[in-house]
Amino acid sequence: MTATIATSQTILVVGGGISGMTAALEAAECGREVVLVERSATLGGRTALLYRYFPKMCHPTCGLEINLRRLKSNRHVRVMTMVEVVSIEGQRGAYSVTLKIRPRYVSEICTACGDCGAAISTEIPNTDNYGQDKRKAAYLPFAMAYPQRYVLDPSLIGTADAEKAKAACKVGAIDLAMQEQTVTLSVGAVIWATGWKPYDAARIQPYGYGRFPNVITSLEFERLADPNGPTGGKLLRPSDRREAKNIAFIQCAGSRDENHLRHCSRICCMASLKQTQYVREAHGDAGKSTVYYIDIRAIDRFEDFYQQVQRDSTVTFVKSKVASIDAAQNGDLILHGVDTEGYHRYASTHELVVLAIGMEPESSGITLPTDVITDSSGFIEGSADGGMLGAGAASSPLDVNRSVQSATGAALRAIKVIHQTAGEEA
Repeated sequence: MTATIATSQTILVVGGGISGMTAALEAAECGREVVLVERSATLGGRTALLYRYFPKMCHPTCGLEINLRRLKSNRHVRVMTMVEVVSIEGQRGAYSVTLKIRPRYVSEICTACGDCGAAISTEIPNTDNYGQDKRKAAYLPFAMAYPQRYVLDPSLIGTADAEKAKAACKVGAIDLAMQEQTVTLSVGAVIWATGWKPYDAARIQPYGYGRFPNVITSLEFERLADPNGPTGGKLLRPSDRREAKNIAFIQCAGSRDENHLRHCSRICCMASLKQTQYVREAHGDAGKSTVYYIDIRAIDRFEDFYQQVQRDSTVTFVKSKVASIDAAQNGDLILHGVDTEGYHRYASTHELVVLAIGMEPESSGITLPTDVITDSSGFIEGSADGGMLGAGAASSPLDVNRSVQSATGAALRAIKVIHQTAGEEA
């Protein structure tokens, strides 16, 4: 099925995370027509997977809830989920965009009651918890998911459980015959807000990620700390499900390294400082966090938070790039390196090691138009004619606050493109 919608006065925003939502809202609230497309089943992106923001340590739900209310009440934004951009042709002011819409197998009349999930037994890896647990193959991504509709995993289709899910739905929202669709848009400007992905920790061989179960990434640790995460908020070791109280945080894991990511990812230091406070909250004075760092990059208002963590008696800072990690028989990890402040070697034992993984632009399954310019790390700078723009973490390693600022700027530039091309047509 192929349909054509939108006009050359429409702005397309690709990516429904915090940056994409912000860009879409800022443009729409200026009266511009916007189509916001997201390839997953819900808006929110990686921000929705955070337990808390730094430095205020508040929950992301507050910021997301405000944006979702703004989206729901704005008639100038059309939200499309489970959508991938197949191709973009044309030029500034006149792009033809082809989108592929994957079947959700659940229609708009879904009430999110959960009966379909309760009726089946099939489970799939929970990608929102980075595979640390499983969830039913008929699921609501998270409590605040938008749209507030269940989704059936494609692996369920054709099985007895699919029929059970359909039979359990009292409103008849499940449609197992849904097919992939193709949609063509005419738009005047494109904002790429495709976000970021964590660097593959397994490539940092001396740290043993994938070989040692108690070496995890900062994103996995974030989900562990969340009461809605795979362990109910308990900091449990993957190897034996024992609570970890002595935890090491290794900074620049794969960043600022010619063998991995050359750039500084900017968020890692603050993320680890924040996560040391999760350890304190979980264990009080009995908890112990050790931060191994090259240098802490906490600027502007973040410096106060850094100083607060420095005063925490449960947190120790070791100025060192960890050279290697070995595992003890009980699952503990032994970190080897040289403390560059005291110039002495150490072999320190910890119950859990958290790698502060760097950011790289999300590129899985995304084919950018040939005229989109990227920097040496693959972050999107935009197109030469200004009709396509990068926003948020798609354009540079940024935290949530700076991503919102970047997205706002991208929205204003996109509005300018639409305004100028409208004047040229007149």
